[in-house]
Amino acid sequence: MPSSLIQSIFLVPTGCLLASCTMFWVNKTRLLVLLVLPSLGFLFFQQLYSPSQCPGVAEKSSPTHVLILSSWRSGSSFVGQLFSQHPDVFYLMEPAKHVWATLSSGSAGQLQMAVRDLIRSVFLCDMTVFDAYMAQGPRKQSSLFMWDSSRALCSPPACHLFHREAIIPRADCGILCGKQPFTMVEEACKSYSHVVLKEVRFFNLLTLQPLLTDPSLNLHIIHLVRDPRAVFRSRQNTEQDLMQDSHIVMGNQRNKIKKEDQSYHLMQAICQSQQEIYKAAQLLPDSQRERYLLIRYEDLVQDPLTQTSKLYEFAGLPFPPHLQIWVHNITQGKGMGRSAFDTDSRNAQSVSQAWRWSLPHNQVACLLPAQC
Repeated sequence: MPSSLIQSIFLVPTGCLLASCTMFWVNKTRLLVLLVLPSLGFLFFQQLYSPSQCPGVAEKSSPTHVLILSSWRSGSSFVGQLFSQHPDVFYLMEPAKHVWATLSSGSAGQLQMAVRDLIRSVFLCDMTVFDAYMAQGPRKQSSLFMWDSSRALCSPPACHLFHREAIIPRADCGILCGKQPFTMVEEACKSYSHVVLKEVRFFNLLTLQPLLTDPSLNLHIIHLVRDPRAVFRSRQNTEQDLMQDSHIVMGNQRNKIKKEDQSYHLMQAICQSQQEIYKAAQLLPDSQRERYLLIRYEDLVQDPLTQTSKLYEFAGLPFPPHLQIWVHNITQGKGMGRSAFDTDSRNAQSVSQAWRWSLPHNQVACLLPAQC
């Protein structure tokens, strides 16, 4: 309201009697109220219905995106579960498996761009990207590769049979939550502050450069590496399970390589790619370099609580007490675990060193010239 108008309202006529002055003030007060009330009402309703005051319209802070970048049999499933079981994380394990399974005639290099584009869409919770790699028609969330390794798909809003803060065993989730519609994957993704993906199908950092500079992403890369002798030994135990992926990595060279030499050729490709990723990361600008973290699997299992805390801090996540207990229990168990692809309680440090007593010396010697 203009100050001149307010001043004119309060101008008192000269020589007024008591009664007439009283009526003057009453009338002026009524006029002032009539003038001020609409402004106050407007301000009140503007504040009441502003986005910051409405839970349903509140602006959410931009999510953090974390890519666990590794190779097969390097402990990446374990690291993935460290994030999957966190109540603030939406996690998927190797979503690019669908790209490789659908375009299996291509080489790893030829499929890099398709893998990157899928990863970007999933980070943004746009699950329509899977339409190109899945059967048409109604789908369930169980259509996703290893969907039951995601706590987020086993708890609200995707599945209401478990609490969001619970540690959810994969077997229980698979039995009880597999029939949820595929649309729940996107809905669940949008409800979390952190989206974490584990992927083993990137072979250089150059492919990921556009994601690091993408303004719609807040990408952090955790680069997990493992002693190649341990990787080699673990691959021997899962050779059949990895056959399709191995054929894509070898590409057209597969028919030119003797069968007994193929495992060493694969290790050479894996070792070379991990080295190139690390070297390229050192050349990143500071603003991107600080969003890259290298971690050794051997360091993680030797001191799991400290290293997990480091991973969470890098991603901007708290380390709640119930997760500290779970991490301790799952890494201090007995034996080697029930399955190569399950994250169950085991003696993690013994598992990491198992190659020392199970890998023949001649095979170790063959690995040395393989750029490992």
